[in-house]
Amino acid sequence: MGRLRRWLVAGLLVWVPLGVTFLVVKLLIDLADQVLILIPWEYRPENLLGFNIPGLGVALTALTVIITGMVFANLFGRRLVRLWEDIFARIPLVRSIYSSVKQITETLFSTQGKSFRKVVLVEYPRRELWTLAFLTGETADSFIDLTGRDLVSIYVPTTPNPTSGFFIMVPKEDILELDITIEAGLKLILSTGVVVPEHLKQNVMQQKIAADTK
Repeated sequence: MGRLRRWLVAGLLVWVPLGVTFLVVKLLIDLADQVLILIPWEYRPENLLGFNIPGLGVALTALTVIITGMVFANLFGRRLVRLWEDIFARIPLVRSIYSSVKQITETLFSTQGKSFRKVVLVEYPRRELWTLAFLTGETADSFIDLTGRDLVSIYVPTTPNPTSGFFIMVPKEDILELDITIEAGLKLILSTGVVVPEHLKQNVMQQKIAADTK
């Protein structure tokens, strides 16, 4: 029974990641392929060629995003963006949704800002209990003046679903910056601590060896 159990676990470790990866990729491709609905029926591949081309929607979506970036990266495009943002700012419900999504998108994809660029350790939800968090940026000066502390804003994700979590402001001296990437931090959270970055394992082993040789 012990050997059968090991074989079962080994098989699951092979097929579960493959199956989940396949399903997620297929879902994303199917969603991107829905872009083809915007093309008039007489110009769609299934009408012209008699069959559909899997992944064509993904290529069309990527091409559309790239062309959009080329158009709106210049001065004229930026002015056009400011124009419709001014229009959206006058519509109550649309204003809140658009501004929130825009700020989150800029935070996640901006290469110039410091948001979501560092993984930190913080004692949360109480002292002597440590958890991973992401440094999201500097705190507003009004909060710093009010508390008299040099605060930073961090996002504490939940495990194993990092899309939910808590936004907290903590003194800068109360966080420890980790030498790992955002991707490695997310893997730690998603795996509930099972997938540890290799260089962190090596650091721990080196510390143990150093302690044993003393």
